[in-house]
Amino acid sequence: MFLNGTVLALAVKKKMGTESAQKILLYGMATSLFLLFCLCFWLYWVRHGSPVAPHSTSGVGTIIEGKVFINGTTSIGRIDDDFVCATLDWWPPQKCDYGTCSWGRTSLLNLDLNNVILLNAIKAFSPLKIRLGGTLQDRVIYQSNEQQPCSPFVQRNSDLLRFSKGCLPLSRWDELNNFFKKAGAVVVFGGDNKPQGFAEGAWNSSNAESLMRYTVNQGFTIQGWELGNELSGNGIGAKVSADQYASDINTLQDTVQNIYAGFDVKPVVMGPGGFFEENWFREFLQKTTKSLQVVTHHIYNLGPGSSDNLIDKILDPSFLDSVSQKYSRLQSILKNSGTQAVAWIGEAGGAYNSGHNLVTNTFVFSFWYLDQLGMASSFDTKTYCRQTLVGGNYGLLDTNTFVPNPDYYSALLWHRLMGNDVLSTNFSGTNKVRAYAHCSKKTQGITLLLINLDGSASVQVRVSAENATDPGISPLQDPKTKFARVSRGSKIANLTREEYHLTPKDGDLHSQIMLLNEKMLTVDSSGVIPPLEPINVSQSDPITIAPYSIVFVQIPYINFSVCN
Repeated sequence: MFLNGTVLALAVKKKMGTESAQKILLYGMATSLFLLFCLCFWLYWVRHGSPVAPHSTSGVGTIIEGKVFINGTTSIGRIDDDFVCATLDWWPPQKCDYGTCSWGRTSLLNLDLNNVILLNAIKAFSPLKIRLGGTLQDRVIYQSNEQQPCSPFVQRNSDLLRFSKGCLPLSRWDELNNFFKKAGAVVVFGGDNKPQGFAEGAWNSSNAESLMRYTVNQGFTIQGWELGNELSGNGIGAKVSADQYASDINTLQDTVQNIYAGFDVKPVVMGPGGFFEENWFREFLQKTTKSLQVVTHHIYNLGPGSSDNLIDKILDPSFLDSVSQKYSRLQSILKNSGTQAVAWIGEAGGAYNSGHNLVTNTFVFSFWYLDQLGMASSFDTKTYCRQTLVGGNYGLLDTNTFVPNPDYYSALLWHRLMGNDVLSTNFSGTNKVRAYAHCSKKTQGITLLLINLDGSASVQVRVSAENATDPGISPLQDPKTKFARVSRGSKIANLTREEYHLTPKDGDLHSQIMLLNEKMLTVDSSGVIPPLEPINVSQSDPITIAPYSIVFVQIPYINFSVCN
């Protein structure tokens, strides 16, 4: 454009003189700049101005089309109403890993039970299931009477796990139970006391029995009693054979039945609370068919918290898929052992030894966490306990301030939206999208969870639902494929769905601030948990998942008979 203006000026110079030619040249340059400005503005509008799902990453990048297939013939799993669970641990402030001390005052022995954010964070779930336990539970002594000396854990390198045995005062047990009742929590308790190394001989149940009797006499409610922590297989610090562990579980069952005689609803017996080793678990389950109600195992598949490639693993679909083998094998053992026990994840922090600051307590960890919730559900896991509610670098709440980390809001949305019945779900278009679907919780339809592990591509998703029923207004079904389809002129085409788009602040995967539909989620000055409000989107529009984002989609117009 500048060249054309120059040629024109030279052409008229001969006829009109130098002054006129300069004026024409300036005019041509101004015109060219104006047209260039208009072009830039148009490109910006095309890129940013069209209405798409909210996102925080820089630039739109590639747009991929995908399709999620949901089969509603039957449910492939069923979760508890209080499937989302979190742990509270015993670690004292002196617990340090890789030069970082990340536990503060979050132990069951010193946790600030007057903190209003902590109270509100638990109450928001109504209820939140909480598992009390962790590595040091095998080193806890329960005070049997108020006159008995009761000393806390003391750091001592010569002892197992570098801490002495510690004592739970009865007064503290009272405080904890009164707090949990006020918060509306559902509590399970893990405990044992085994020596270092290979633990031979029968479990001495006398100390645990005294705590149980005190608990009943005080009117406290415990949903389950769990025996031991990470003593199965090779164990952590100590190990118990499957045969001995089964015998100990039988003892625990007899103790519970005796202490809770006359109760219509008795606590469940749980164990072993360790890492899954196929042969050990098979023998253990075969020998506890009449005494065990819940088989618990732990997930730390990302490796140590000191690892430098945690994010690479979290964003790798193949790595995320690899842990499914454990779920599948345990599910198979349960089906073939004759037991009535169901599976729980009793503890899962992803990266062991307290996690990794600015990874396991930031937005990026929701990719791993929500994928775990979806995967565990699809293998009929009834409850999933996150390590921790607060404490370490993997808490749902910040160790020092109790302010919710991103995973807290991910957990809360799951708890409120994902119903009991799990639906078979497959995604096509890219392997970077993880997809899970459940019947919706307390409302009609289904809820879909979509996780985009791709940082450079947005994904536009269409939903196909096989064997959807007709509640009066539902997708039309193709008689050949039995998949739901929608015609633009149908009544359903005017319906809307609710979407919850989760992104990190400033597009930073290491951010500890999560955005919901582009609004920051923060507690107010009174410590109140913010509302989690969706956006309404027309059924005729595809679901758009921004790069590095998560979306829950509540779809009321897709219904399956299994959801009724």
